[in-house]
Amino acid sequence: MSIFVVDASIPIKWFFPEIHGDTAFRLLEGEQTLHAPDLIYSKFGNVLWKRFRKNQISTRDASATIEALLSVPLQVPSTQSLIPLALEIAYRTRRTVCDTLYVAVATVHQSLFVTADSRLYNVLKKGPFSAYLLW
Repeated sequence: MSIFVVDASIPIKWFFPEIHGDTAFRLLEGEQTLHAPDLIYSKFGNVLWKRFRKNQISTRDASATIEALLSVPLQVPSTQSLIPLALEIAYRTRRTVCDTLYVAVATVHQSLFVTADSRLYNVLKKGPFSAYLLW
């Protein structure tokens, strides 16, 4: 069974029409297990809030979407034990701890981190964590 770590850019594609949405949906099919640090919910919530502020979704739609995400079978480890590793990765990559928590989960599980965040991807693909990275 494969393990993939997803950041908030992936489940957004499950609920809203976006480029590469079909690829993101494939992560929900098959035998793989999906992991994400617990901050995925606040990051996802921020995306919904931004869409609400831009009048792209209603509060009802945002609430329904967050409920739908909560029903997705994600393995969600606490960030508490991951912070030391994420901080080390942040120093090495010059990315935020929030971003590197996903890499920390992938490192711990020897799995791939899947992102559609182009800035994060472009930074990580040039460094020592590229082996854990998937666009």
